[in-house]
Amino acid sequence: MESYIHLNESIYAKVNQRVEEALAIITNRYIGQNPAHPMVYRAFSNDGLMRLKDYRYEFNFGERFPYCQNGQFIYAWGKLWQDEEAEFMFALNCYGPVHIYLNGEFVYRSTIVEELDPKKRVGFRFTLKKGWNHFVLRFEKTTSGIGGIFGTGSFKRHPMHVLSPTHEREGQEGWIFTEPLAQPLECLPEEGTASDVEWLPAMDWGQDQRRQLTRLFGSEVGQVAAAWTKLVVPYTSQQQVTLKGYAYGAMTLLINDQTVFETKEDQEIVVTLPLSYGEHDVTVICTCVSEQWGFELEPVQESVTFTLPYPVKGARESWLYLGSFATKEHVDLKEAKRLDTVVASTNGPTFWRLDQPNTWVRPYLENRLFGKWDYPLGVTLYGLIQTGKELERKDIINYTLQHIETSTSLYQYSLWDKEQYGAAGVNNQLSAIDSLDDCGSFGSTMLLATETRSIRDAARIADDIAHYITNVQDRLSDGTLYRRFGSVPFMKDTIWCDDLYMSTPFLCRYYKKTGDLSYLEDAANQFLHYKQLMYMPEEKIMSHVYDFKFDTATNVPWGRGNGWVLFSLSELLEVLPEDHSKRPALMSFFRELCEGFLALQGEHGLWHQVLTDPTSYEETSCTSMFIYGFARGVRYGWLDEEAPYIDAALQGWEGMTRRAIDQYGNVYGVCQGSGYAFTTSYYRDDLSWILNDTHGIGIVLLAGIELLKLKKSLHERNEAFVGL
Repeated sequence: MESYIHLNESIYAKVNQRVEEALAIITNRYIGQNPAHPMVYRAFSNDGLMRLKDYRYEFNFGERFPYCQNGQFIYAWGKLWQDEEAEFMFALNCYGPVHIYLNGEFVYRSTIVEELDPKKRVGFRFTLKKGWNHFVLRFEKTTSGIGGIFGTGSFKRHPMHVLSPTHEREGQEGWIFTEPLAQPLECLPEEGTASDVEWLPAMDWGQDQRRQLTRLFGSEVGQVAAAWTKLVVPYTSQQQVTLKGYAYGAMTLLINDQTVFETKEDQEIVVTLPLSYGEHDVTVICTCVSEQWGFELEPVQESVTFTLPYPVKGARESWLYLGSFATKEHVDLKEAKRLDTVVASTNGPTFWRLDQPNTWVRPYLENRLFGKWDYPLGVTLYGLIQTGKELERKDIINYTLQHIETSTSLYQYSLWDKEQYGAAGVNNQLSAIDSLDDCGSFGSTMLLATETRSIRDAARIADDIAHYITNVQDRLSDGTLYRRFGSVPFMKDTIWCDDLYMSTPFLCRYYKKTGDLSYLEDAANQFLHYKQLMYMPEEKIMSHVYDFKFDTATNVPWGRGNGWVLFSLSELLEVLPEDHSKRPALMSFFRELCEGFLALQGEHGLWHQVLTDPTSYEETSCTSMFIYGFARGVRYGWLDEEAPYIDAALQGWEGMTRRAIDQYGNVYGVCQGSGYAFTTSYYRDDLSWILNDTHGIGIVLLAGIELLKLKKSLHERNEAFVGL
């Protein structure tokens, strides 16, 4: 072995430079295409249509308009933005006849099959053009009812939220809709214009002329509320700025957290103070002392203005409101102004709202990737943070931590948002965990990130994930994790290789965090149970899925499914104590898998989408995981005959750099997210690869990092050998 290292030292030196260059360009491209944009905050009317837990909107018009007569019509109108033309799955349930129009074209009409069975969900695909896409739905009242449920057909991947389509509601989330109409509209509403009909929910207070805090919080004497804005001063030098207005009841006015005015009764407000260029925080805290309470406040100088303290699309004025509270001391403004958490009020947890009818501020994830929590991004971020460490680049590490914390900091808010509105605008998977995909992968990377610095709410999220995996996720009688149901019906009663990655790396890191051996024991047991059900002994590889509906494994060795097994098993062996009773069996399993995978490497150094089918395409993510596993196996001394695995890892990386990674850092050949089948043709022909798919980017990075560590390890061994 030592002579093998010595003879190939020149190869390792070249590998080192090429790998580092590849890591840098892949990471730079990814971060450049996915900048660290924050969540988008929008106005939302609580009098509008709510989304259900599957993220589709319910058009419950029978309940909203009990006076609607048979033969009458109700229209709903909303718009969706699309960066590039693409096809998406939508789903519909009907409470009566429904017509769907997309961008002015009639695209769907319900049939009697759907209309006679409100529980029947039908799916169909629509192509959304680049830019705004306007949906108009026409509902007709029959004796059976009126309305339906419509929206995304894949909420885990595409949790769509609709925006209001008219100019006066620009930026608000939600459909607008008509009251019952005697006749169908003569023409569909056009982009930006509201046509001649009245659209709901109401935008204005109408005849309600009460003070703003009375409108928002009622008139119970003694209650407290807060208002928040920013004062924009354009002067280049410090000058006197005057604010004038009126306090209706007890009020405290703070500028940059300093009290500048206070009264216990109705009183005119005149405040003059020196302020310099920039934005200045303005907070008003009011106490109700009579039926009408609130305030008026405006800057005297025309060039000085109020602006929203944080951008809220759809807001029609400059103030945000929060309440109500029992006393001033109960107003936690410091926490509330973070805009990522709810605060306790007299009526339970609450968040900011606007002086518009029942209109609240809500955050929404509208970035394609940054700030999103899902399992492919869990491994993507794992690769990014490890790359940052390996290349000693703090910018990569900080970007990764910021992504993770953008999601985790909104965790508690998202749980509340889901309870309030049916489906959360952020953290659609984290706030509604019902599968291992929703929690384990990203949760594992989150725990790794906490070793660099503290992450807001990470500890609570980790505890909740551990509870879910241990106590909630379905299991067989022997403790094997399995899918009793899935996001689509065919997933019912199955076990997937993928779920070893969705569970065991998290269990290993949670064991490191808590010291509780039960989590490590659970992880070890999963590998042995999965092997019993899905191992293909002749090939020494794994079937992708075991289907209890047929009581058999599929016996199709999907590349990435096998990659997840080896990848995750190496993570377990790294932390499993040497004297653990199951270590010999797990080590034997690791070696058997490596032997099986080694025999199936393709002529270009890559492995194939279906491992045993060389006519299937060369697949990058499984190749990366086999490189990762082989390199670790050599580095940790888990493999008895190391040379073939060193060669295979080097050839695999060489093949990827020639065929799967270009000079701009694009990654090719990564299989899209999969279902499963009993035929190889599904994996070979139907599961095509996607450019820069997040299922593969992080794994490619991790494979490169392991090669660098392997090279260093071999170099150290060689030096030790020469010195003997």
